[in-house]
Amino acid sequence: MTAPDAGTDDEVAPDGGTADATDTSGLTGDVSRLEESLASIERAQLIGRALLVLGIVGLLVAQTVGMTFLGFTLAEVVSQLPRFFENITDFLSPDFHFVTLYAVEQGLHGWSALFGSFANPGSLLESVLNRDQGLTIVGGAVTTIVIGITGTVLGFPLALLFGVLGSERVVPYPFNFIFRGTMSTIRSIPALVWVLIYVPLVGINPVGAMLAIGTDTVGNLGRLFTDELEEIEEGPIEAISSTGASSPQTVVFGMLSQVSSSFVAWTLYILEINVRIAVSLGVVGAGGLGQYVKGRLSLLAFDQAAAGLLMVIVIVLSVELVSSRLRARLRPGEHDGKSLVQTVQDLLDGGKWMGTGGTKK
Repeated sequence: MTAPDAGTDDEVAPDGGTADATDTSGLTGDVSRLEESLASIERAQLIGRALLVLGIVGLLVAQTVGMTFLGFTLAEVVSQLPRFFENITDFLSPDFHFVTLYAVEQGLHGWSALFGSFANPGSLLESVLNRDQGLTIVGGAVTTIVIGITGTVLGFPLALLFGVLGSERVVPYPFNFIFRGTMSTIRSIPALVWVLIYVPLVGINPVGAMLAIGTDTVGNLGRLFTDELEEIEEGPIEAISSTGASSPQTVVFGMLSQVSSSFVAWTLYILEINVRIAVSLGVVGAGGLGQYVKGRLSLLAFDQAAAGLLMVIVIVLSVELVSSRLRARLRPGEHDGKSLVQTVQDLLDGGKWMGTGGTKK
């Protein structure tokens, strides 16, 4: 009975009692822990800043070593700047001398060659049909577009087949990975390499470019098809299966019917990319506008190369705008296509030009 009384006395003693001493001790302990926490935070911040500085220094050192390894010297760049700006000036005054065979025959230069050719519409068709007489801008532009379209159409059937068979809903795991792996392997090789692989078969020409784009389409478009099939609803599939339909009928009427619009939209998207790749393939000699621009640049005719580059921009923008509008109408809930500003910004996407990188939007 004595202990409880003593405890009661400690709690009620307000002045010289034990209660104040306990509170003071607890407050002191809280202040001490707070100071320790602040010190710990400051140490962590200091370490973080030190690591950030070390990271920046390390990055700068690695960048310097890398640039030195590549042979970069600032003095050489500075010495070449006047010539560089002189050539850039030539780009600002494009020469359309080679826009058509008519302009070449008439000796037209500058913008007058372009306007003169459009004033004679027959000269445009002549340059396309007689491109063996000389690679013109109009002939190269049509060739580039044809390479992109035919390559896409060529690769579409295999892309559809591999895309369907790569879906786990059609082919059970792990056998579907045979087709997924094939598409991944194709996608890992850029179209610029595929055109070189086909050199022994057809050489470096527009046919080789078409085969390279067709192969690239199988990997990229097929993977998009597979991803689209993985997201379809199960209800229509079960409904078709309950009628006693065979597996191919279930795939066609229960699965593909759900994604037919998306498949067309993805195909248009890949067509956009393939037109860009067709330009890049021309740089290695596979025909089209890329080959024209490379030929003008090798002759240091920068004003004529600028005319070809302007045509490249016009083609890419036109194809992307048309494709974007069509896809906007095909996709449920999507009413607006890509704007002109977005399309211009999209020109800076290097992966679409080189046929590398992911294509999933």
